[in-house]
Amino acid sequence: MPIQTDFRQVVLTLSDALDLVGVDDVGHGKRVGIMAAECAAVMGLDEDERTFLFDLGLLHDIGVSSTRVHWHLVTEFDWPEAWRHCRTGHDLLADFAPLAAMAEPILHHHTPWSRLREEDVPSELALRANLILLTDRVDAMAAAFHAEKTVLPHAERIRDQIRSHSGTYFAPELVGHFLDASRTEAFWLRLEPRAADSYLRTELSKSRHQPLDLEDLRKLSVIFSRIVDAKSPFTAEHSQGVSRVALLLGRLSGLDDETCSLLEIAGLLHDLGKLRVADEILDKPDRLEPLERFVINTHSFETYQILHRIPGFDDIAAWASYHHEEPDGSGYPFHLRGDELPLPARIMRVADIFQAMVQNRPYRRGMKRDEVRAFMRELAADNRIDGDIASILDANLDEAMTAALGEA
Repeated sequence: MPIQTDFRQVVLTLSDALDLVGVDDVGHGKRVGIMAAECAAVMGLDEDERTFLFDLGLLHDIGVSSTRVHWHLVTEFDWPEAWRHCRTGHDLLADFAPLAAMAEPILHHHTPWSRLREEDVPSELALRANLILLTDRVDAMAAAFHAEKTVLPHAERIRDQIRSHSGTYFAPELVGHFLDASRTEAFWLRLEPRAADSYLRTELSKSRHQPLDLEDLRKLSVIFSRIVDAKSPFTAEHSQGVSRVALLLGRLSGLDDETCSLLEIAGLLHDLGKLRVADEILDKPDRLEPLERFVINTHSFETYQILHRIPGFDDIAAWASYHHEEPDGSGYPFHLRGDELPLPARIMRVADIFQAMVQNRPYRRGMKRDEVRAFMRELAADNRIDGDIASILDANLDEAMTAALGEA
């Protein structure tokens, strides 16, 4: 039976992964989307455009996976390197037809208004991009106050800052609309976590149903896998390699075509939760301290938290988030045992370890054929991975290495 879910539901839920990069503040995209939508309402834009601007706000930082980059973006009003994530975001979406209309606004969402005019960017595009810049900068100034719910006393100072950049950074007409929309307490209170989540639920309830094509789901998952894999040079292309190995092992294990397709998607999304791990922990080549290990060990649960909220994703959420569970129950985060782990989850566990071992990392060379064979056999003997899956891998090692490394 084809997966039953809605395209916009998947997109908006996966956008939560982008906000994980904030680590301690995971609402940036939602707040930018809400402010853009509220400004659009004041501007009298139609519902389709207001919805587009809300979604654009949620996804505008799709090019950011580094906590260091995020820190610069929320602490510096005009960071000189901001253009890099704009280009990355554009390139991620430009060839994906369902979201391609967002690519150009994302490319320009850190371009000041005066430069947009000099470069003769088309008016509709310029206004879309500049509204996202304006609301993004508002949130950068307000973010520190949301956790303590003290943004209201600072609202007028933030409004004055935006007003002072009218005509340079921001289009004068957009500044006027923002000042109109933000004069009420309700504008700012909508940005608090509980209110923002409620706003998102309301948005989803108003969506026109868009059945999700399995191929579009795969393409969307590839986009998010690239975001995750770009987070660290230690894990470049890891998710795509895991996905290919999992697909191969699924087929060799006799799973049907649809299950294999869903397993491929689970492989692409299995490390979403790593976006909430600080760069300095994920990039550390030395042994992790106990607290750092604890932080790393939360990532598979973060993956579950995102994926299980998507209707129709029950299997994908489980297979993706169980990839650190071990047959003897000593894995994490649920400490499930072998008989509680479905076959695709056991496949994912083997695929994740195998790909990591054969891939070259900045601090070590990947294992060669005989080394990885001995290593995986030892894991199976110690009941740390499923023995039957390990045997299938062993019997098809060359093909698995090709899949893991993406070699033709």
